[in-house]
Amino acid sequence: MGRGLLLFLLLLGFELVFFGAVDGSQGDAHPPYMECIDQCEKTGALKESSVKHCMTSSGNFPSDDPWYKQEPLYLQWKEWNCKSDCRYHCMMQLEKEREELGLGPIKYHGKWLFKHVSVFQEPLSAILSALTLLVQFNGWLSFVLLVHYKLPLRPETRKTYYEFTGLWHIYGIFSMNGWFWSSIYHSRYADWTEKLYYSSAVALLGFSLILAIMRAFNVRAEASRVMVAAPLLAFLTTHILYLNFYRLDYNLNMKVCVAIGTAQMLIWAIWGSVTRHPSGAKLWVIAIGGISAVILEIYDFPPYMGYADAHALCFLLAVPLSYLWWSFVKEDAELRTLTIMKKTK
Repeated sequence: MGRGLLLFLLLLGFELVFFGAVDGSQGDAHPPYMECIDQCEKTGALKESSVKHCMTSSGNFPSDDPWYKQEPLYLQWKEWNCKSDCRYHCMMQLEKEREELGLGPIKYHGKWLFKHVSVFQEPLSAILSALTLLVQFNGWLSFVLLVHYKLPLRPETRKTYYEFTGLWHIYGIFSMNGWFWSSIYHSRYADWTEKLYYSSAVALLGFSLILAIMRAFNVRAEASRVMVAAPLLAFLTTHILYLNFYRLDYNLNMKVCVAIGTAQMLIWAIWGSVTRHPSGAKLWVIAIGGISAVILEIYDFPPYMGYADAHALCFLLAVPLSYLWWSFVKEDAELRTLTIMKKTK
């Protein structure tokens, strides 16, 4: 039953990604929105409110000044300015008008409109990202304590018996980095937080695929690992450079991330079943949960009450899945250590 469900979710996810053409950003191309932004930035006046940052010269466009005259990044992250305030209030105004006309919400600049809470633009996603970061850190730390202090070490080198310890350390760093920038980006949109968030997510997914291939096929020789990793690292580097320096293409990035994510989930689930791994059931739960999160991400419904959208639900799934994931990693380390020790005796 688990295999059939996973296959169904996998096929549905690929169908939605590669054949379901969705317009990712309609609102910011609408003339009323562009007119509202233009008027707001010039006068600071809207139909039902005003934007104080546009009424002073210091609140207009600090990014036009030389870098040494700009505020530090942490202050730019915290504070609003004329451009960001105008965008938010114009979106709120136009969405209210659409609701009065019986029309549904649309995206602006590739994103749904969320209600702000203080400086937080997506408070629920930011909180869940921070919670997942905490779970990831706790899982990685418990793994470190297990392999380096609780399990036996090789007497001649004092290194771990588990051959994939170093790879899991790298994975932990990528994972914590990705969820850190997720929490920052969903707290406050900025060009630099957006690029760091998407770049970190691609790097995490890409390394996860490399790790899945190496563990599933038991790639232990350094030369073989380089041969497996090199083409994937080249592709990931090219994709990240494309997003950062050529065009931040949301649809292309979604397809790349879904393809990488579903591939690694399928590898882990099939490997767990074929090898009859003691944590095979956990791998199936993680795989089905991961594919479900991908489908939620693709379906992408508007935020309920202005706070909870499909993206936030994905992050909600990530919290228990992260705990299960590190639980599997630790069990795999224990199993491999005991197996190798038995062979050496």
